[in-house]
Amino acid sequence: MKENGTNEAVFARLRADDFGYLDETRQIYLDHTGAAPVPRGLVQAQATRLGGRAFGNPHTESPASIASTELVEEARLRVLRFLDADPAEYTVVFTANASQAVKLVAEAYPFHRRSGSLLLTQDNHNSVNGVREFARAARAKVGLVPFAGDELRVSPAALRRALTGRHRGLFCYPAQSNFSGVRHPLEWVARARAAGWHTLLDAAAYLPTGKLSLRRVPADFVVASWYKVFGYPSGVGSLVARREALAALRRPWFAGGTIQVVSAQARWHRMAQAPAAFEDGTPDFHAVPQIATGLDWYEKVGADAVAAHVSRLTGRLLEGLAGLRHPGGRPLVRVYGPRGTEGRGGTVALNVLDAGGRVVDERIVARECAAAGISVRTGCFCNPGAGEEAFTIAPRLLRRTGMGRWRAETIDGYIRRLGLPSGGAVRVSPGIANVTADIDRFLEFLYETFAAATPVKGELAPRLTC
Repeated sequence: MKENGTNEAVFARLRADDFGYLDETRQIYLDHTGAAPVPRGLVQAQATRLGGRAFGNPHTESPASIASTELVEEARLRVLRFLDADPAEYTVVFTANASQAVKLVAEAYPFHRRSGSLLLTQDNHNSVNGVREFARAARAKVGLVPFAGDELRVSPAALRRALTGRHRGLFCYPAQSNFSGVRHPLEWVARARAAGWHTLLDAAAYLPTGKLSLRRVPADFVVASWYKVFGYPSGVGSLVARREALAALRRPWFAGGTIQVVSAQARWHRMAQAPAAFEDGTPDFHAVPQIATGLDWYEKVGADAVAAHVSRLTGRLLEGLAGLRHPGGRPLVRVYGPRGTEGRGGTVALNVLDAGGRVVDERIVARECAAAGISVRTGCFCNPGAGEEAFTIAPRLLRRTGMGRWRAETIDGYIRRLGLPSGGAVRVSPGIANVTADIDRFLEFLYETFAAATPVKGELAPRLTC
C-alpha cells in the first residue's frame, strides 16, 4: 500500500511530538505486536484527569464513586463505537488483559462430551490454546485446523470440513497471527455462526492496524488488548460479547461486584446482570477511562492512515530483508509467512542465517540488537502451532518429546530433544511510532552485524520462556 508524502510527514510529526523520547534515547522500537510505545499526550491526559478531582471505588453512591462509574460506562460505549457494535446487541467486559478475557469465556462455556465441542486453528496464541484444558476437563471433543502452504495460512478446506462436521461448539481463531502477521479471513466468523458454532475472535494483534465492524463481522466474543493499539495504559483489555452469547455462559465462581445478592449461611447466590457479572472485584477505575482517551487519540491519527503507514513500512522491511546477502551470495535471513504485504499485518518473523545457511541462535540476535538499542522480540511468541509449522517439526516427534523418558525439564532440553538449531525466531513489528529511518537502520544493522561473520556465541543465558 502506497503512502504519500503528506501522510509520511504526519507520522514524522507524531514521532517528534508523542514519541520523541525514542530519538532522545537513541532507541529503535520494533516490537509493536508486543506493545505500542506510550504516547506522551496520553500520559499528560491521565495526569490532568487524576489531578483534577477525586475518583473513588465504583461500588457505591458517593460523589467520587459516581464520577468513576460515569467514566467507566463512557469507556464501555466508546469501545462499542470503535468496533461498530450495537449496544443493544453487544456489551463490554473490562479485563486485566486479553488473556483474562479469553479465560472468562473458557471457564464458563458449556463444553460437554456430547455437545459443546472446541475447534482451534493451529495458528493461535497460548491464551487461546489454553481453552482446550477446560474443554478436555469436560471431556469435550477438541479439533485442530492445520496450516496449508508455505505462508503459514490456515487451510480453508480443512476449516470447511471441520465446521460442517457433526460437532458444534466454540470456534476460536486470531484475526491476525502474532507470529507471522497473517490475516485470517474475517468472513470465517459468519461462516462458523451459520454452521451453528459460537465464535471467539482474537483481535489483539489485529486491532492496532485493522478496522473491525461487529455489524459486518458478528462474532460472539472478541478479545482486545488496548495497550497494543495506543500504548497506555497497560494491564487493561476487553471481552466484547454478544449479550445472547454471554447469557449462555455459566461462571464457576463469583466475586465482589459480580453478584446481585448472596447468602453465606444458606450458600446461595444470584449473579449480577452482565457485564458486571464478569468483572471480578473492583475494576481499574483509573485505567479504564483512559481507553476512551486512547481511542480518541488513535482515531485522530486515523485508523486508515495508520494501516497505510504500517503497510508501507512492512513492505520496505520485507523488500530489504529479501535483498540481504552474505558476501558469497547466500541469503542473510529466512522469513516465515507471507513475503509481501497482501493479506498480512505488520508482524514479520525471521531467522538470521550464517554464511553456511545455518540458523543463528536467536539469543545472539537478541543480544546484538539490545547492544545496538534495537527492541525486537525473540522466541516462539507464545504461538507454538505457528512455530512448529515454521520449523517443520514432525507431530510424532512433538508427541514423543512431551512424554516418558523423552520428557525434558527445561526449554533448552526440549530444543535439544527436537534437534532444533535455535529456540525460536526473531519478530520484527513496525507500528504507529516508527518512521522510515527505523526500518533502514535495522536493515543496515543486520548486514553490518551478521554479513561478514556471525558474532561470537559467548555465554548465553538459559531460555526461560518461548
